[in-house]
Amino acid sequence: MPTRDDAWELVREWTESDSLRKHMLAVEAALRAYARRLDADEETWAIAGLVHDLDYERYPDLETGHPRHGVEELRRLGYPEEVVHAVLGHADFMGVPRESLLDKTLFACDELAGFIAACAYVRPEGIAGMKTKSVKKKLKQPSFASGVSREDVYRGAEELEPETGLDFDQHVQFVIDALAPHADELGLAGKEAG
Repeated sequence: MPTRDDAWELVREWTESDSLRKHMLAVEAALRAYARRLDADEETWAIAGLVHDLDYERYPDLETGHPRHGVEELRRLGYPEEVVHAVLGHADFMGVPRESLLDKTLFACDELAGFIAACAYVRPEGIAGMKTKSVKKKLKQPSFASGVSREDVYRGAEELEPETGLDFDQHVQFVIDALAPHADELGLAGKEAG
């Protein structure tokens, strides 16, 4: 199985955008934290988080592109089918049911991690001290981070709750807490930290 280092090299080869790389690193951090909580294979989950948007920059068209080309490349390189299935399942429009815990966790963390990052960008202190309440307040503002699917954020948490026992508020805080230790790497440290 390819290693996390292999996955990161693949991401760097396919993705030039710093913000997209940081998003994939954020989802990796969230999945790693959930894998520890749920006693799952941390490396497999981390890799799934890291490569989930592998082809988004090259093939952004959802009708013919992302995640089809990335999945093809992952299969060619021998990534486990568990990772491939999770990548397919995170894209609702692919029609691949989210069956495994990894499938559900990737979907539940993807849009939410992006939204939490957007919230951190507008706070002088970044992600430090962020609470669910401030994220929920921003979720109610349609113009804020309008590219983030609120429906996916809520549905992801709902699908994951029976597996984790975490309600929506707890899930949001869990992801915040998973990203916070990586604030510098993810660009979420805020202006006060510098």
